Amino acid sequence: MGKSVCQYQPDNVVRLRRLTVRSFDHTYDVVVVGTGGAGLATALGAIDEGLSVLLLESTDRWGGNTAMSGGGMWLPNNPLMQRAGAGDSRTEALEYMEATIGVVGRASTHERKEAYVDGVDDFVLTAEKHGIVFARATDYPDYYPELPGGKIGRAIEPKPFDVRQIGELAKSLRILMPLPMMTDDVWQIVRAWSTLDGFGRGARVVFRVLGGVITGKKLTGIGAGLAARLGHAVFVEGKAPLWLESPLEELLLEGDRVVGVQVRKDGNPVTVGAKRGVMLAAGGFDQNRAKRLELQGVEGTPSGSPGALGVPIDLAQQAGAAVELMEDAWWGASIAGPEGFGPSFLVGERSLPFSLIVDARGARFANEAEYYVDLGHHMLEHDKDGDYWFILDARHRHRYLRSFALDPRLSKAMRAEGIEVKADTLEELAERLDLDKATFRSTVERLNGFARTGRDQDFGKGDSAYDRYYGDPTVRPNPCLGTIEKGPFVAYKIVVGDLGTKGGVVTDTDSRALREDGSVIEGLYSAGNNSASVMGHTYPGPGSTIGPAAVFGMRAARHMARARG
Repeated sequence: MGKSVCQYQPDNVVRLRRLTVRSFDHTYDVVVVGTGGAGLATALGAIDEGLSVLLLESTDRWGGNTAMSGGGMWLPNNPLMQRAGAGDSRTEALEYMEATIGVVGRASTHERKEAYVDGVDDFVLTAEKHGIVFARATDYPDYYPELPGGKIGRAIEPKPFDVRQIGELAKSLRILMPLPMMTDDVWQIVRAWSTLDGFGRGARVVFRVLGGVITGKKLTGIGAGLAARLGHAVFVEGKAPLWLESPLEELLLEGDRVVGVQVRKDGNPVTVGAKRGVMLAAGGFDQNRAKRLELQGVEGTPSGSPGALGVPIDLAQQAGAAVELMEDAWWGASIAGPEGFGPSFLVGERSLPFSLIVDARGARFANEAEYYVDLGHHMLEHDKDGDYWFILDARHRHRYLRSFALDPRLSKAMRAEGIEVKADTLEELAERLDLDKATFRSTVERLNGFARTGRDQDFGKGDSAYDRYYGDPTVRPNPCLGTIEKGPFVAYKIVVGDLGTKGGVVTDTDSRALREDGSVIEGLYSAGNNSASVMGHTYPGPGSTIGPAAVFGMRAARHMARARG
């Protein structure tokens, strides 16, 4: 996994300025660096407290990784569950977090887990107060639902939002999929050609789009919908200013307290004072290949925002902040992106039957349907530099919608670069992929036996409710297992991808940045992927990135409201 976190130091360029007199070009109560879930939640909390707030974005698009995500938030015992009598509790939530996460350094202490669970209500109720409408993903299980305290239906997401309500801001919102989609739409639409409920869900989405057009709305869902709803509350209703293409250059200190920032705006240095605090919420260092190679041993194949270069983490360290989990990321398997295209992060496709994943020899090495961070870890542990292949029987291609194969230009480019390989027989496929033929033949025969009996005796594919959530219920006896025997066969080269890095500034229960000795750096806060995750090395449920980002962003705003100006 690369070097130990304690060995990493930022570059030697000093970007701290210690002030003797407070003189700024602009002054706000709160300055938020970053416009993803953590930054928008911090701003929303500040607005709710009557504080003035400025949001800074280094790129020409706002919304960060949140706008590019599925938009779900893992929020145990949330108000929507309570209203529905869904049977969750603080005790069960903490029991589950302890069972899945444990204690991985200072970021995931029991106190931090308590702060997270106890902050859920405040974030949700405050968001609703400011007009944000949520829905429960009632069928979506925790990622380890069989462990103590595990549940189904802890995630919430925004209902599709009319982005015309944010006016010109819609043009600069980072939108990955401009459709009114929701979580359960995604996994059911994949089965639109093979099941009635899948076809029905596809029809519902079509009618939702048409309904928006007829009523003059431009409905957007999932991550872009969440960012747009938060943006409406912050920028439109809250009238908070947004500076695009304004990267952070310096943290400004008075003594040991952070009192402001210097940014580059319109090509010029501009100083901004922060009377209550500076929130660093600009994501991790996903796109910084040199830093990832040094810390994680891989350059990374990120699927997130291009602005996540890690500069705010460096600046926080130069101000004395401790960091943790810099060797880790929100890993997963991605189909390699050909020239001119990004990678395709795989989530539910891996759980569907008539498919398998093999290594460079042609052997399975993990449960293909396990949640993505586990699979990413297993890929790194098994063979960090070797090839992996996602292999599909003809029935998989005919029955299921493949999001990574919808664009004919992308498919053509993948074929040209050897990322997509087709063959009429398994023997021919093994030869074209340079797999060991005997190993591959044995692997397929063994999997086919498991598919017929319904039990994967090697890796337990389909045993968990999480695996089965994305499976095909019409395939029996195991909705995640189907034989690999009908050609032509297609293989896609997969790599270790990620949804962002998860290491960063160590913070307390109110998101205040901490030094190595545990003391607080006054005036400096961090949340989201800019901070070390409370989730440690794992991912307990759907939305375990945005959920903590939103909750700890809101907690930071509440603390700033109590801080001195």
